[in-house]
Amino acid sequence: MAEPSRRIDALDVVRGFALCGILTVNIGPITQMGADVLEALPPGQGVPMAAPEAWLDMLVAERFFPIFSFLFGIGFAIFLESAGRRHPRPRLLLVRRLAALGVLGLAHQLLQPGEALTPYAVFGLAVLLPASYLPSWAVLALGAAGTAVPAALGHGGTMLIPGLFLLGLAAARYRLPQRLDRLTGWTALAFGLFAAASVPAALWQYGQIENSGFAASSAVAGLLMAGAYVCGLALLMRTPLAGALRAAFAPLGRMALTNYVTATVAVLAAGYLLDFRAGFAWGALFALAAGVLAAQWAFSSLWLRAFRYGPLEWAWRCATWWEAVPIRVSPPSPPSSLPSSPPASSAPRPGPSCTR
Repeated sequence: MAEPSRRIDALDVVRGFALCGILTVNIGPITQMGADVLEALPPGQGVPMAAPEAWLDMLVAERFFPIFSFLFGIGFAIFLESAGRRHPRPRLLLVRRLAALGVLGLAHQLLQPGEALTPYAVFGLAVLLPASYLPSWAVLALGAAGTAVPAALGHGGTMLIPGLFLLGLAAARYRLPQRLDRLTGWTALAFGLFAAASVPAALWQYGQIENSGFAASSAVAGLLMAGAYVCGLALLMRTPLAGALRAAFAPLGRMALTNYVTATVAVLAAGYLLDFRAGFAWGALFALAAGVLAAQWAFSSLWLRAFRYGPLEWAWRCATWWEAVPIRVSPPSPPSSLPSSPPASSAPRPGPSCTR
């Protein structure tokens, strides 16, 4: 089997950045934070929204899940292109890849019922696989419609996955990730448009803050701000900050699957020990997010020094290719100790030829 294609650093950075936001939003639902307080209230009575929750709704919730979904569509296209160079039936590999993701997602659902891997596998098979036969312009048009219409109707979250998948597939078809370093001007323009549009959308959402997650305002604001985040990071990757961003987020992004699943286990354990159900411990929530991400960054950085893929990423590749994929990083070849040409003193002396 051929060597994997060269990774695109910007994708790993954006994926790692998105993972940070997703974990922060997921801690509350995973730990059922404040459930005991809500159960003790009279029917129909709620708890006033705290400032940290409002900030999460305005800056994090519905902002990072779209980024992750968009990147999944890009990864799908990159894998299909790469597999097509190494296997006569690349779509068969994709079916295996998505089926394996679905199995992992079903297991993950036992710990986190709202997890994303299962719907990713389902929509991958139902939407991305058929779309791989369509021309790029059709994929782009369907992706734009499949994202805009659900958002306008107030259907965020899972309903946005098909459209975002298709937008990612179209972006990869037009080779935007590979051309980012030559599209700085267009990226800056897109960032300006997304950022400008995010302001009125955020004000719209703030006016309906109690309905965040269930209204068109939060879905639209989330998509626009997600676009601003992605374009902003892409621009920063063209500055001297690129090295710091790569060091901070790329290890998390390269092992996103492993980190996403293991974070659930860590959060469940910490939530039980800290009794998150007993109240709304926002300080503990942010501290837990920072602690889990710091531990995952350290583990990912150390692991990737010796291995090409994270543990679950490697198992996923093995299930895709139906064979044990090499995982260890190949050590650099030692410099040759032999001179390029023998010294004159060691040259063989001419002698009589011997022929038969």
